[in-house]
Amino acid sequence: MTSVLGSEEVRDYYDRFGAKQDQQGFYEDAAFDLLIRHAGFSDARSVLEIGCGTGKLAARLLSDHLPPSAHYAAIDVSTTMVGLAKQRLSPWADRSEVFLCRDASGLRAYGGPYDRIVSTYVFDLLSRDEITQALDVAHGAMQKGGLLCLAGLTKGVGFFSSVASTVWGMIHSAKPSLVGGCRPLVLSDLIADRQWKITHRDVVVSMTIPSEVIVAEAL
Repeated sequence: MTSVLGSEEVRDYYDRFGAKQDQQGFYEDAAFDLLIRHAGFSDARSVLEIGCGTGKLAARLLSDHLPPSAHYAAIDVSTTMVGLAKQRLSPWADRSEVFLCRDASGLRAYGGPYDRIVSTYVFDLLSRDEITQALDVAHGAMQKGGLLCLAGLTKGVGFFSSVASTVWGMIHSAKPSLVGGCRPLVLSDLIADRQWKITHRDVVVSMTIPSEVIVAEAL
């Protein structure tokens, strides 16, 4: 069984990590590009981001891709990240909110129902049981036909990315905190077809790091 960081360990790590998260753009930005291309944000009206971090993706969506009428709610478990995200999203304070979230079981408390739920590099922190629970909760908070928009670390698709994901997985197995608790996985295998229809799935490799990008329609 894969060992994952506990919730307190995750909070403590990302409270310390803070703004350094933006340095991960060397592999995350390519996944964000692909996600934006396939998620139809120009038609979105109510968006929830689970695990918003510093607010980097939220700011990009609010600035360039969402209609002016769209409302954006962002949640994170880290007080440091919530503070950074609030500061970053202050130009859109009239249509965005950032919440500290200790328990993602009640997503409707932040608004909705949503036509987009976004989560990037968060599900790869969770155990398989936690992923199943999170997907159930997300489905319950979404409009029928809404889109779940995900990106995360995954298995490699070529020699160099396979080596990179294998080494990453070995480090995670030895000490998850060294890689922020994240690990490569194939998230699409865990998405229940009774709840979701995957409309786009791809793997993008940037600087040898492979990321899985998924867009799934709520049934």
